Amino acid sequence: TWHLKKIPQIVRERTFSLDSPKFEAKAKLELNSICGIECQRKLPVPSLSDLKNLLSYETVFENGTRTLTEVNVLGAVLDPAGNTTTRRPLRKKRQIYGTDSRFSIYDKRFMTNFPFNTAVKISTGCSGILVSPKHVLTAAHCLHNGKDYVKGSKRLRVGLMKTKSRGNGRKSKGTSDGMPSFQWTRVKSTHIPKGWFKGVSGDIALDYDYAVLELKRPHKRKYMELGISPTIKMMPGSMIHFSGFDNDRSGQLVYRFCSISDESNDLFYQYCDAESGSTGSGIYLRLKEPNKKKWKRKIIAVYSGHQWVDINGEQQDYNVAVRITPLKYAQICFWIHGNDENCTRG
Repeated sequence: TWHLKKIPQIVRERTFSLDSPKFEAKAKLELNSICGIECQRKLPVPSLSDLKNLLSYETVFENGTRTLTEVNVLGAVLDPAGNTTTRRPLRKKRQIYGTDSRFSIYDKRFMTNFPFNTAVKISTGCSGILVSPKHVLTAAHCLHNGKDYVKGSKRLRVGLMKTKSRGNGRKSKGTSDGMPSFQWTRVKSTHIPKGWFKGVSGDIALDYDYAVLELKRPHKRKYMELGISPTIKMMPGSMIHFSGFDNDRSGQLVYRFCSISDESNDLFYQYCDAESGSTGSGIYLRLKEPNKKKWKRKIIAVYSGHQWVDINGEQQDYNVAVRITPLKYAQICFWIHGNDENCTRG
C-alpha cells in the first residue's frame, strides 16, 4: 500500500540573479568516481543548515538568465540511523547483466497509453517522465556536469511521443505499428538542486542527480504522480519498472523491470538492464491506494545511470537510481506548484 506521509515544507527565502551560464560543458551520459555503497554508509546525516544549502536551487530560463533561490526547510525529520542498508551480493558485469531482459514497445496502443506515454526524450540525449501538464522530471547530469550547463541545454527541448502514420492512414506491410516520432516542445525553465553542484560537496553528489523542466506549453497527455520511495522491504517482490530511449535501440521506447539489490537513504542500487539514453527515466511501481481496492503507479526514483565503484579494493558496478525521499518530494512538488500548500502529504 502507498503510505501517506507528512511532508517537510520547503519555503522560498531569497532569490538572487546570477551570471548567465556558459553552456559549454560536454554532456556525459556515464558518471565516474561517485561515492558508492560503502562510502554512502559512512556519510554523516546532513544537518538542517546542510539541507538548506543542498536544497537551494538554480533556475535557468529560456533566454539564458539564471537565478539562485535559497530555501528554508521546515518540519524535516533528520534520521539518526544514517545510511543503513541491507547487504546483498554484488555482480560484476556491464550495463546489460547476463541475458538482455529489455522490451522494445512497438505497438502504438501501448506506446501512446499510460504508463508508457509518460516517457519523454530530452534533446541533450537523455530520457525523462511527465509529472504534471507542464513539467518533466529527469537527471541533473543530463543538463549540468557539476560545473557548467551542457552545450545542448541552452535551447533545451522535450520530445513527447506521437506515432508516425504512414500516409493515407494505412500501415505498410510487414512493419510493426511504427516507431515513435516526437512532438518537440521548448523548455521555459529548468530547476536543479544546489546539492548537485561540485562547489557544495567538492564532488558530484549523486544523491541530488535530479532536475525539473517546465515546458513552454502544456500537453494534454496523462502524466505520472510522484510518490515517496518505500524501502525495499515494502515493495512487492522489491520490483521497479521504467521506460526510456536507450541509445543502442535507436528510435525505440524500451521498457524494463527488475528487483533492487541494495539501498541507501538516497539511492537504489539495481541490475535493471539499461544503456545510456535511458538516463533520467522515471522509475515507478504500483501499489494499492490506502483504503481502496484500486492500484496506482507512482514515480519513486530517477534513473541516474551506470556506476563503477570501489568495494573492498575491487571495482564493482551497478545501475543507480536517486530515490524520492520526503525532502525531495517536497522540493519537486514545490517546483511544480510554486507553493507548498499542495505538497503537505505525499
